[in-house]
Amino acid sequence: MANERGYNFATWTNFIEESQIRTLLKYKVKYYFGGGKPGIMPTDIFADIMIDISNRYKKDSKLALDDFNYGPTGGQPWFRKTLAKRLSDVRKIPINGEDQWDHVTITNGSQQALYAILDTLIDPGDVIITPSPAYLGFLVPAVKLGARVLTVDTDNDGIIPEQVERAVHLSKIKFGKVPDLLYVVPDSDNPKGTTLPMSRRLALFDICENHNILLLEDSAYAEIQFENNLKAIKTLDKDNNRVAYLGTSSKEAAVLRVGYSVLPENVREQVLKDKGYLDLCTATLVQRILDEYYSKYIDQALNVSVPKYKERYEAMATAMDEFFPPGARTDPTGGFFIWWKSEDPNFNSSEFMERVAIPSDILYVPGGPFYPIVGHRLTEDGNDIIASVPEDNTMRLGFSYATSDVIAEGIEKLGKLMTKEIG
Repeated sequence: MANERGYNFATWTNFIEESQIRTLLKYKVKYYFGGGKPGIMPTDIFADIMIDISNRYKKDSKLALDDFNYGPTGGQPWFRKTLAKRLSDVRKIPINGEDQWDHVTITNGSQQALYAILDTLIDPGDVIITPSPAYLGFLVPAVKLGARVLTVDTDNDGIIPEQVERAVHLSKIKFGKVPDLLYVVPDSDNPKGTTLPMSRRLALFDICENHNILLLEDSAYAEIQFENNLKAIKTLDKDNNRVAYLGTSSKEAAVLRVGYSVLPENVREQVLKDKGYLDLCTATLVQRILDEYYSKYIDQALNVSVPKYKERYEAMATAMDEFFPPGARTDPTGGFFIWWKSEDPNFNSSEFMERVAIPSDILYVPGGPFYPIVGHRLTEDGNDIIASVPEDNTMRLGFSYATSDVIAEGIEKLGKLMTKEIG
């Protein structure tokens, strides 16, 4: 469609709006429960790292020249080796940290990896299965690229494998094809905060194995767990041909926009090809900073930050239970978010936020954008596929950024405002 200057924009620009997360980042409010901004960062550690690197550059101009230059599209080998060792030792991903470091791919955030995987796998009409609700940063690119998004119900343990199996069956009948991709965030997922028990991880892996579906495991919050970490689904993928595993520095280090992934070889080749056209390479200087962090400091930093995130979660959960109107919240064991659903089906969290919450210095993310713009879902009896409909009486509340006292104060204020509104 041409605008007043005569430029013709791509069709998707007419039906996809600006990212809700990007929109909310523009607001400066006292009670910020919006995007998943880390509020506990090892800034002192990063200051020391940068001083150390600065001194090294002064002594070694060749190192400085290389670090301020272009680098390999898939990331610097020394950084990939550091990450491969951690993935092997800590996350138990089945790669050898010494001689399989090239299985690790560096991207500009895991968001770039999500987009590149979709860009290289999905043609218009292909089918993707996601939880309902699901991370909007995955849903919107999937719809943009023409995928048919088939959503599956979730409960307090995450996506339900039996419904995934049913969705695969109905996709064959209704769409004439097996889904290409299953997307899950297994650890304290975005937006609900639920964690898949091991039994469900096994079941999902088996479903994907049996139907030859790529399982995209977005492990953004795997290191931010208040209790014992469960094994990644990728640990089941001994031959590296079924699971695309994604991690990110943004939650466990700082928002330096570096993602790391372990992908099946044929997927990795296409993602690297795509990345080469998206940005050529990830900044070597950023990789140098993170290489020191991951090799020397990460456990020290997480030992400080994770208990503090737990305190913030507890402050939010306690205040919600006391002051929110009738509804239900999730009970995450890690991550950054709590999901809440009002008992009143007519409550519109987006309209309420614009009209009441933002003018009251409060920000959260309405639940509607976590459902596909255009998508499908199973009927309640699981015998058919119908159009997906957003649940507008929901919201995602982030506890990662504000301090516990600010959280308690803001949630009390929000709860009283909603109680006055809903009755």
